[in-house]
Amino acid sequence: MRAKFRLGQIVATPGALDALLMAGQTPAVFLRRHVTGDWGELDEEDRRENELSVARGFRLLSSYILSSGTKIWIITEADRSSTTLLLPSEY
Repeated sequence: MRAKFRLGQIVATPGALDALLMAGQTPAVFLRRHVTGDWGELDEEDRRENELSVARGFRLLSSYILSSGTKIWIITEADRSSTTLLLPSEY
């Protein structure tokens, strides 16, 4: 699949990095899903909002469940300058 937008600088919070390490998963898998429009565990309304955000240049949010059961979010800023992996509690 093809990227729908630029990720910019990719950063992650310590909590997200720890959760990925504990789950034995890498950020690349989730970043690939995010940038190709697989928004993960979002409801239909949030998915539609992301599609509009791709077209209009607004902020993007994806939500994924790690193999450990921990939820992580990926947020790409509206100006596409950065993408952050974080835990919802770190927002």
